Amino acid sequence: MFKERLLSGIVLVIIAFVTLYFGGFPTFFVVAAISLIGVFELLRVIHMEKSPLGVIVYSGSILYYLLLLLGLEQYVLPLALLVLIMLIAVYVFTFPKYEISSVAISFFALFYVTVMLSCIYRIRMLTDGGYMVVLVFLSAWGNDTLAYCTGRLIGRHKMSPILSPKKTIEGAAGGVIGAGLLGCLYGVFASHYLSVNYNLIASFGIICAVGGLISIIGDLGASAIKRNYEIKDYSHLIPGHGGILDRFDSIIFTAPIIYYMLVMVVGLK
Repeated sequence: MFKERLLSGIVLVIIAFVTLYFGGFPTFFVVAAISLIGVFELLRVIHMEKSPLGVIVYSGSILYYLLLLLGLEQYVLPLALLVLIMLIAVYVFTFPKYEISSVAISFFALFYVTVMLSCIYRIRMLTDGGYMVVLVFLSAWGNDTLAYCTGRLIGRHKMSPILSPKKTIEGAAGGVIGAGLLGCLYGVFASHYLSVNYNLIASFGIICAVGGLISIIGDLGASAIKRNYEIKDYSHLIPGHGGILDRFDSIIFTAPIIYYMLVMVVGLK
């Protein structure tokens, strides 16, 4: 199991590196594909992956990415309203075939997976986006790894005993601090290649620490959904890791937070 997990993890890192290195359409295509698979996994939890509700959400996700590609982001809200109206239309005209909870989760999938994951692509398209997008993975996966190591070494107090019994407060603190330090080290590296009017070391350290903190919510949020529906993994797509939502659960929350920190605080465009 460990060997399988390690090998698939290495493949994931290589795919991520190549995708983000080239940027542009390769990044767009891969992120869009990951989003659609993630939407499918989430809808399968509620057995709506092959339903009319699912078709509407898949279509809405594809249209959303096309709007991003064409630079028509002003139409995202109208698209969201259209998707909601269509979901409700199916709900009322086929009543009582579907529960309102299925409609709500289907609409939730559009934002939780599609919109939030798309921020990886949006970061890559910013100024110096090739360097900035690394912050997402440093904070999310870095926090996850360092939190695990810290928890194993000194973890004593359970952070969420029912939801995730193995996670500790000490581990969470170590993960956030570790992610911040990784950000600082990455800032030292990036400072040799980027010429900016702000302190890269401090900025990257703060961004990764905040991203690491938020990634904990993403991780626990995905776990909570699985607990509610009594499943272990969202799928078996990635050997040793589960599905897209199992591997990208923390990134789903981290990517939009880092995107808006870069845009609204740092001022990137």
